[in-house]
Amino acid sequence: MTQRNAIFPANRHALYAEHGYSAAIKSGDLLFVSGQVGSRTDGSPEPDFEAQVRLAFANLEATLKAGGATLDDIVDVTTFHTDPENQFETIMKVKGDVFPEAPYPNWTAIGVNWLAGFDFEIKVIARIPD
Repeated sequence: MTQRNAIFPANRHALYAEHGYSAAIKSGDLLFVSGQVGSRTDGSPEPDFEAQVRLAFANLEATLKAGGATLDDIVDVTTFHTDPENQFETIMKVKGDVFPEAPYPNWTAIGVNWLAGFDFEIKVIARIPD
Protein backbone atom coordinates (compact mmCIF):
# COMPACT_ATOMS: atom_id res chain seq x y z
CA MET A 1 0.00 0.00 0.00
CA THR A 2 1.28 3.44 -0.93
CA GLN A 3 1.83 5.67 2.08
CA ARG A 4 0.37 9.15 2.12
CA ASN A 5 2.49 12.01 3.37
CA ALA A 6 1.17 15.39 4.51
CA ILE A 7 2.64 18.42 2.73
CA PHE A 8 2.58 21.98 4.07
CA PRO A 9 3.94 25.17 2.48
CA ALA A 10 6.13 27.46 4.57
CA ASN A 11 4.31 29.85 6.92
CA ARG A 12 0.86 28.29 6.53
CA HIS A 13 0.77 25.67 9.32
CA ALA A 14 -1.52 27.55 11.73
CA LEU A 15 -4.32 27.86 9.18
CA TYR A 16 -4.34 24.12 8.51
CA ALA A 17 -3.98 23.18 12.17
CA GLU A 18 -6.87 25.46 13.11
CA HIS A 19 -9.19 23.74 10.63
CA GLY A 20 -7.75 20.22 10.99
CA TYR A 21 -6.59 19.31 7.49
CA SER A 22 -3.41 19.00 5.42
CA ALA A 23 -2.52 21.43 2.67
CA ALA A 24 -1.79 18.48 0.42
CA ILE A 25 -1.28 14.75 0.54
CA LYS A 26 1.48 13.11 -1.46
CA SER A 27 0.63 9.55 -2.50
CA GLY A 28 2.99 7.84 -4.90
CA ASP A 29 3.63 10.26 -7.75
CA LEU A 30 0.42 12.22 -7.15
CA LEU A 31 -0.15 15.33 -5.08
CA PHE A 32 -3.72 15.96 -3.90
CA VAL A 33 -3.96 19.63 -2.93
CA SER A 34 -6.73 20.79 -0.59
CA GLY A 35 -8.79 23.81 -1.58
CA GLN A 36 -6.67 26.95 -1.56
CA VAL A 37 -8.24 30.34 -0.94
CA GLY A 38 -7.06 33.93 -1.19
CA SER A 39 -6.20 34.26 2.47
CA ARG A 40 -3.88 36.96 3.73
CA THR A 41 -1.16 36.11 6.25
CA ASP A 42 -3.61 36.58 9.14
CA GLY A 43 -6.01 34.06 7.55
CA SER A 44 -8.60 36.65 6.55
CA PRO A 45 -9.97 36.88 3.00
CA GLU A 46 -8.42 39.34 0.57
CA PRO A 47 -11.36 41.73 0.00
CA ASP A 48 -10.68 42.60 -3.67
CA PHE A 49 -12.03 39.70 -5.76
CA GLU A 50 -9.33 39.64 -8.46
CA ALA A 51 -6.61 39.96 -5.82
CA GLN A 52 -8.28 37.14 -3.85
CA VAL A 53 -8.19 34.85 -6.91
CA ARG A 54 -4.56 35.71 -7.62
CA LEU A 55 -3.66 35.09 -3.96
CA ALA A 56 -5.43 31.71 -4.06
CA PHE A 57 -3.25 30.77 -7.04
CA ALA A 58 -0.14 32.02 -5.21
CA ASN A 59 -1.07 29.89 -2.18
CA LEU A 60 -1.66 26.95 -4.53
CA GLU A 61 1.73 27.46 -6.14
CA ALA A 62 3.44 27.49 -2.70
CA THR A 63 1.73 24.23 -1.76
CA LEU A 64 2.67 22.62 -5.08
CA LYS A 65 6.28 23.71 -4.58
CA ALA A 66 6.35 22.21 -1.07
CA GLY A 67 5.20 18.92 -2.63
CA GLY A 68 7.79 18.96 -5.43
CA ALA A 69 5.44 20.08 -8.22
CA THR A 70 4.62 23.21 -10.23
CA LEU A 71 1.58 24.66 -11.96
CA ASP A 72 2.71 22.79 -15.10
CA ASP A 73 2.25 19.46 -13.28
CA ILE A 74 -1.47 20.00 -12.57
CA VAL A 75 -3.76 17.51 -14.29
CA ASP A 76 -7.08 18.19 -12.57
CA VAL A 77 -8.60 21.46 -11.29
CA THR A 78 -11.80 22.04 -9.35
CA THR A 79 -12.83 25.58 -8.48
CA PHE A 80 -15.62 26.80 -6.27
CA HIS A 81 -17.35 30.15 -6.85
CA THR A 82 -19.89 32.05 -4.76
CA ASP A 83 -21.22 34.06 -7.73
CA PRO A 84 -20.07 32.31 -10.92
CA GLU A 85 -22.06 34.40 -13.37
CA ASN A 86 -20.59 37.69 -12.15
CA GLN A 87 -17.11 36.31 -11.33
CA PHE A 88 -16.50 34.39 -14.56
CA GLU A 89 -14.81 37.19 -16.53
CA THR A 90 -12.32 37.93 -13.74
CA ILE A 91 -11.58 34.25 -13.14
CA MET A 92 -10.97 33.65 -16.87
CA LYS A 93 -8.58 36.62 -16.94
CA VAL A 94 -6.54 35.24 -14.03
CA LYS A 95 -6.76 31.69 -15.41
CA GLY A 96 -5.33 32.95 -18.70
CA ASP A 97 -2.39 34.49 -16.85
CA VAL A 98 -1.73 31.31 -14.85
CA PHE A 99 -2.25 28.87 -17.75
CA PRO A 100 -1.33 30.94 -20.85
CA GLU A 101 -1.09 28.09 -23.35
CA ALA A 102 -2.20 24.55 -24.10
CA PRO A 103 -2.18 21.88 -22.96
CA TYR A 104 -4.49 23.10 -20.21
CA PRO A 105 -5.42 21.00 -17.19
CA ASN A 106 -8.97 19.68 -17.11
CA TRP A 107 -11.21 22.01 -15.09
CA THR A 108 -14.50 21.74 -13.22
CA ALA A 109 -16.14 24.88 -11.85
CA ILE A 110 -18.84 24.62 -9.18
CA GLY A 111 -21.14 27.34 -7.87
CA VAL A 112 -21.57 27.31 -4.09
CA ASN A 113 -23.27 29.56 -1.58
CA TRP A 114 -20.61 29.56 1.15
CA LEU A 115 -16.80 29.40 1.33
CA ALA A 116 -16.13 30.50 4.92
CA GLY A 117 -15.97 34.17 3.96
CA PHE A 118 -14.09 33.65 0.70
CA ASP A 119 -15.47 33.95 -2.84
CA PHE A 120 -13.10 31.58 -4.69
CA GLU A 121 -11.39 28.30 -3.86
CA ILE A 122 -9.19 26.06 -6.01
CA LYS A 123 -8.18 22.44 -5.42
CA VAL A 124 -6.01 20.37 -7.73
CA ILE A 125 -4.38 17.04 -8.37
CA ALA A 126 -0.85 17.20 -9.76
CA ARG A 127 1.59 14.54 -10.95
CA ILE A 128 4.95 14.96 -9.23
CA PRO A 129 7.74 14.88 -11.83
CA ASP A 130 10.53 12.32 -11.57
